[in-house]
Amino acid sequence: MASVLRMYNVALQRKPMFTQCCTAAFLFGAGDIIAQQGVEGKGKNHDFARTARLTFYGGCLFGPIMTKWYQWLNTIKFSSPTRAVVYRVFLDQAVLTPAAVGFFFGSMSILEGKPKEAIPRIQAAYVPTIIRNWGVFVPTQIINFAIIPHHLRFVVVSVVSLFWNTYLSVANARQMKASQQLESPGSKSVAEFEAEAMKKSA
Repeated sequence: MASVLRMYNVALQRKPMFTQCCTAAFLFGAGDIIAQQGVEGKGKNHDFARTARLTFYGGCLFGPIMTKWYQWLNTIKFSSPTRAVVYRVFLDQAVLTPAAVGFFFGSMSILEGKPKEAIPRIQAAYVPTIIRNWGVFVPTQIINFAIIPHHLRFVVVSVVSLFWNTYLSVANARQMKASQQLESPGSKSVAEFEAEAMKKSA
């Protein structure tokens, strides 16, 4: 196990973009598998296309963006370690995160072949998702920027994201069901459907 971690650490330093994209692809796909099997209990009815979409998103969209983002954050110089942590966490959670949440739900709508659902899906899921994101990632990023070496920061976020990706997959699936519900006459709004789904899962 130690040798595998050493090899992974070397790969991160030699080929950070490729390694981190592969990491993100694996963890987004794994998060969806956990969501479908562990949370939704789909069993043999597993939606492999959904897992493929999440894997593609992680490796080809999320991975490159986040790799460049962390590389940029690491180039900014601050007058003290405390200021560095405070400002990096602020930039990450107040600048990147609001855009990333909307980008995720919009991308999923497009990858599912339903671009018209992008805006309603974002409107319904945006606020609860971003609030939960801050609850998870503000403390994570304080620790990350304070004590983790810069080349491992993406990895820390990715590991925490395994559980976060599970939530995102479930949330996106709920929004997709809500959109399908809207297609029938007299159906509830997306927001109402999401509220009902959240009560059932509580």
